[in-house]
Amino acid sequence: QVQLVESGGGLVQAGGSLRLSCAASGSIFSIDAMGWYRQDPGKQRELVADITSAGSTNYADSVKGRFTISRDNAKNTVYLQMNSLKPEDTAVYVCKADVRGSSWHRGTFLYWGQGTQVTVSS
Repeated sequence: QVQLVESGGGLVQAGGSLRLSCAASGSIFSIDAMGWYRQDPGKQRELVADITSAGSTNYADSVKGRFTISRDNAKNTVYLQMNSLKPEDTAVYVCKADVRGSSWHRGTFLYWGQGTQVTVSS
């Protein structure tokens, strides 16, 4: 079993900042990609940002220049620094990790966090 524990969500005014954290624990040999998605009711799930174990990053166009994703492989933790927040950033943010469970098997399994609410007031 693998668990993802998120923290850092909350309420912030437009223009403010938040830092989200997500720590993976359990039966983990290594983690390939980690990332953050967001979704509001009635809206399509959107990839916000992801990062590989080697540090390659990818961002949604709507957050480029404002958000920064990073990770600490020793702690199995991914971070999302969110600056210059806008009301349209309001959503449930969900952590994702692609986990390899053993040294002898190449396959991975996708795990998701419980989601954390980010609300940006105008």
